[in-house]
Amino acid sequence: MTPTYPIKTARLRLRPFIETDFDDMFDFHSRPEVVEFLYWNVRSRAETEELLKKRITTTTLSKEGDALALAVVLPDQNKLVGDVTLVWRSEEHQQAEIGFVFNPDHHGQGYATEASEAMLALGFREFSFHRIYGRCDARNVGSYKLMERLGMRREAHFIQNEIFKGEWGDEFVYAMLQKEWAERVRDKRSSTNKI
Repeated sequence: MTPTYPIKTARLRLRPFIETDFDDMFDFHSRPEVVEFLYWNVRSRAETEELLKKRITTTTLSKEGDALALAVVLPDQNKLVGDVTLVWRSEEHQQAEIGFVFNPDHHGQGYATEASEAMLALGFREFSFHRIYGRCDARNVGSYKLMERLGMRREAHFIQNEIFKGEWGDEFVYAMLQKEWAERVRDKRSSTNKI
């Protein structure tokens, strides 16, 4: 199933990547502070070009193992400020994993929360996943605080479960069930209607 693009939020557009996203993508994928707690290192121009080629083709989820990667764009400037992913992890157990990376020049404005909420809605409403989870290094405060803002629950704290960039690292796992997401959406609507 392929979503209808762009996916519109109050301030953002989520759409497939295009070739002209390269400069904006390279701008933040090449920064050490962006990748400090991510599973990859700063990317060269050539590595960013290769990633962009892959991202351009990841516009749908049709089977387990597929990844959907979308550009998060400020519509008035058509500027890429981040990217969000949804990976189909298990068909049998109806599970997916969410991920996000944003340009630090645009941190603190709620863009990552807004875009990630749209991805959760896509995963639960359009793809009918039962559970969506996210993982991060336990030192990545920005990532785990974002998942908490999304209403995801911390399910695990793995102690030194993997070697991360040359040293043992801890990992947090956050998750949300479809019914929890639906309740949260219902509660938000209810509180908005009362105002």
